[in-house]
Amino acid sequence: MTARRQYAAGRLPVPTYRLGWLIMVGEPLAGSAPVAGQSAVYACVSSADRRAELDRQVAGVAVWATGQGVAVDWVVTEVGSARDGHREKFLALLRDPAVGTIVVEHCGRFARFGAEYVEAALSAQGRRLLVVDAAGVDDDLVGDVAEMVASLCVRRYGRHVAANRVRRAVEVACG
Repeated sequence: MTARRQYAAGRLPVPTYRLGWLIMVGEPLAGSAPVAGQSAVYACVSSADRRAELDRQVAGVAVWATGQGVAVDWVVTEVGSARDGHREKFLALLRDPAVGTIVVEHCGRFARFGAEYVEAALSAQGRRLLVVDAAGVDDDLVGDVAEMVASLCVRRYGRHVAANRVRRAVEVACG
């Protein structure tokens, strides 16, 4: 808390900048210079019965990226839930230093929690994550708690039972 207050007052003895909710020490690497490397559009759905949604996502994100002056080199699609962390293709994009920019529809497409940490890690490498609809995922506290409960239920009871358990838990908690 002391460091946060000193940052707000401009009294920290080291150079700092904000990256989302984080306060970073040092100078920003990315700046306003274009990011080198290839650009990839990443689209994901949670289950095989929602595969048709992938085409809509890819089209929307690719049009947005092109409008922002980002040339799309790769399109990566994946079927898998972010709740259980099985996103092998997204992890491969993160590991590949040739990919300078990853464009996604919204944060929920790659991580349920900690999206700002992924952005910070990429930024520290001189790479970036572009989110088309940053406001698309609600920062509502009840929604965040429901996501955490859902994540735990999926790991404990399986995906099919988790939705009902989360709904019942939210009903009990919210009255």
